[in-house]
Amino acid sequence: MSSHLPPGQTTLARLRFASCTGKSKLVVVLGPTASGKSGLGITLAQRFVGEIVSADSRQIYRGLDIGTAKVTPEERALIPHHLLDVAEPGEVYTVAQFQQDAIAAINDILARGHQPFLVGGSPHYIQAVVDNLDIPHIEPQPELRAQLEKRPLPELLAQLEELDPQSASTIDRNNPRRVIRALEVCLISGKPFSQQRKMAEPLYQSLLLGMQWPREVLYQKIDARLDERMQQGMVQEVQTLLDEGVSHERLEALGLEYRYISRFLKGEFKGEDEMVQRLKYAIHDFTRRQLTWFRKDERIIWTEGGDWERAEEVVREFLHE
Repeated sequence: MSSHLPPGQTTLARLRFASCTGKSKLVVVLGPTASGKSGLGITLAQRFVGEIVSADSRQIYRGLDIGTAKVTPEERALIPHHLLDVAEPGEVYTVAQFQQDAIAAINDILARGHQPFLVGGSPHYIQAVVDNLDIPHIEPQPELRAQLEKRPLPELLAQLEELDPQSASTIDRNNPRRVIRALEVCLISGKPFSQQRKMAEPLYQSLLLGMQWPREVLYQKIDARLDERMQQGMVQEVQTLLDEGVSHERLEALGLEYRYISRFLKGEFKGEDEMVQRLKYAIHDFTRRQLTWFRKDERIIWTEGGDWERAEEVVREFLHE
């Protein structure tokens, strides 16, 4: 990946900090699914008297624990975590809401003299905070949404690719709700969704620290983690959500694990083994799109996933420079 630091090169000669000096410092730990962000974030927060603000678009929901690989109560006891379990799974928690809540949490951490760490793999959430995006406030259009919901997803994607190729290349293409929202903004405003998120003056001086693994190693980690979560009771977690009134339609919008297990429980797969294998391939595809998005940001400093000492060195130089 671009931006990897060769051994022996002075870190500060290569650091690409988001924003300018004179602002409070924010450390962002990012990377693809199963790269080890949560563990590294906890370790760094322990080293530098920090607290963690989660930047995961699904871990904000209560009851989505195993499927999102949410940090455990034991891990949370090690370091304060913010923006976990703040919304019900039936609610729609927007990027704009996250931006507001994350900035409030970061400022609170700073006010108490601690170091904030923004940790996660949701690119839109991270960018909303780091670049202080001015997110368009276009109200939902019920009539337009009803019309769009009647059309097949491939047709909606084709229209989005025509109106906004950038959003179409990075959006969750299996999530009708997100595709419809992007189209809604395009059609109402007359401008591409991706071009409307303008950057305001950054609030923080940010270090973007990315974790990278060889592709095949990352896929192995993804597969092993999925097998582990299945053993932990991920299917039962989804059944519990259904029993509590979360609809299959809503589960479709809550990410790959919930989407595939929802379909499994509806009998759309021959068996659990087929569902798990297809889910692994889908997560691999999602990971490729995550990496495509992250690679566009040349500010990210990539470190080898297992080299936490190197990551700590980069953070120390950033905080003390």
